[in-house]
Amino acid sequence: MIKVANKDIPHIKFNHSTTENFGFEIVPIEKIAQTKEQQGHNPELPHQLKFYNLIFFTEGKGRHYIDFKWYSVQKNTLVYLTKEQVNAFEFSESLKGFCIIFTEEYFVSYFSNLTEDFVFRLFNPQLFSPILQIPSESDFEEYFKLLQKEHNNSKSFNHKNIINSLFTILISKAENIKQNQTLYIKDTSKIGIFQKFTSLIEHNHTKSRSANFYADKLAVTYKHLNTICKKLVNKTAKNVIDDYIILQAKRNLINSGIKSTELAYKLGFEDPTNFTKYFKKNTGLTPNSFIKSVSTI
Repeated sequence: MIKVANKDIPHIKFNHSTTENFGFEIVPIEKIAQTKEQQGHNPELPHQLKFYNLIFFTEGKGRHYIDFKWYSVQKNTLVYLTKEQVNAFEFSESLKGFCIIFTEEYFVSYFSNLTEDFVFRLFNPQLFSPILQIPSESDFEEYFKLLQKEHNNSKSFNHKNIINSLFTILISKAENIKQNQTLYIKDTSKIGIFQKFTSLIEHNHTKSRSANFYADKLAVTYKHLNTICKKLVNKTAKNVIDDYIILQAKRNLINSGIKSTELAYKLGFEDPTNFTKYFKKNTGLTPNSFIKSVSTI
């Protein structure tokens, strides 16, 4: 069961002291479960990540909470969690696995060697589900064990580069599986426009919620932008904009003592009443009702 205490939720930061300061670590799920007693934070309650996390479940069945939705997980499930996402574990005796966690600094320096298209696909919850089921016949687990072995051998020669190389292989194996399961996402030109669109939303959502505004910024027609969004994520351009704004609203509502009136202005609404109507239209709940609903999940 998930409960949000005092409306605030913890920001979980990367502990550099355990990784010789290069921002990469592999942590057993059992160790994370112990933080409830050791550090006063219960990982079964919603918390917001300040780093990136790949969770590889190796045994059992259960659920994981990601941005206000439960997902089923089991043996060989890989969970993609990007920085700022709200998540929570649901521990059970049968559920085991590991978290591959790394900082934004590591992400920027390490992934600079990979193509922009690859990186965009890797951590994009709008394009892909955060859950990837690794087929039993895949050799993904073998490469994970190699990565884990080298991570534990911190005194080995050229340790960091070995880790980086094995990690590249591991995520490439996962991306190959992901691509085979999402054959409809192949047009790089469409992905490029969608990537620019989502970036523009991130930087301009307080200025405009109009799809025409973003189409003009992209120098494409509204119809073309709509076609791309429907092709890639089965949503209209306006749906993509609204989904982003609602997600930011939800994160703010449970992450601080901010009032819905203040949040309305923060998100670019001139009238708080319009924000409440907008939120209810897209979620079926008022902001206050949403907070109550999360606290009783």
